[in-house]
Amino acid sequence: MVDTQRLSRTTRPWLLLAPALVVLGALLIWPLVRVVQLSLQDFTLSNLVSGEDNYIGFDNYTELLSSPLLWKTVLPNTVVFALVCVVGTVSLGTAVALLLNRLGPVWKWICSTAVMVAWAVPALTGTYVWVWLFDPLDGLVSHVLNALGLFDPSTTNWFTDRVSFYAIAALNVIHHGFPFVAITVLAGLVTVPSELYEAAEIDGANARKRFWSITVPILKPVFAVVTILSTIWDFKVFTQIYLMPGGSGGNDQVLNLGVWSYQQSFAQGEYGKGSAIAVLLTVLLLLITGVYLRTLFKEKEL
Repeated sequence: MVDTQRLSRTTRPWLLLAPALVVLGALLIWPLVRVVQLSLQDFTLSNLVSGEDNYIGFDNYTELLSSPLLWKTVLPNTVVFALVCVVGTVSLGTAVALLLNRLGPVWKWICSTAVMVAWAVPALTGTYVWVWLFDPLDGLVSHVLNALGLFDPSTTNWFTDRVSFYAIAALNVIHHGFPFVAITVLAGLVTVPSELYEAAEIDGANARKRFWSITVPILKPVFAVVTILSTIWDFKVFTQIYLMPGGSGGNDQVLNLGVWSYQQSFAQGEYGKGSAIAVLLTVLLLLITGVYLRTLFKEKEL
């Protein structure tokens, strides 16, 4: 009788979790397993039609890791772009949060709503807006700089140069991502006791000292979470790169891991090689996720 009750207590939670686990397995784990399988094959369009497998071991990974395009172009583009976007997103979001925290209730509500509206704009729409702004012939920025004599649209195209291409993409990603950081940090700022700032002011601390000595230590867990989440999102940016002129594969110098995987799989029909690139990107993201989970578990120590 005792064993039956113990068995019931042990199995009942798993039975309740079973539907969710089945759904998670079907939606998350199986696609990942299938991508790993494809990465070990020379899987092309003919294999897709016939349904036949063609395992070649780790040849796709060997070819990928020995490619100069990966080390000189794709990986630097992915890593440097993500770092710039994370620093820009967290810095701008924190600045906006500090500004919102000093506003009165009415203006705080109005400005917070405007920030949330900017966050609600789809990445596709935002990308087309930024492409229009920097269009060499008809863009607003081009017209302004041309009127000031600082830009010649007949000789300059920002979308063909690697640095200017990613500078525009970074502005797009930062604009799309800073509202999340602003609202999250603002929620943390509300919890900081105002007595701490009043005491610091009495001691003569200026705004910069109050920020670094009070705000940052108290909100360190919040900054850790938004930084790691931004890192994960910015590593796998696809839409903002793919929709920009030349970003869909027309210019190899602006490829990142996400677009390169898509280009190999769906433009060139090399699904095995494209899957190997996707696995490499997934490994990078899993490493970042591991850091994120470790940070959450050690939140009390931050």
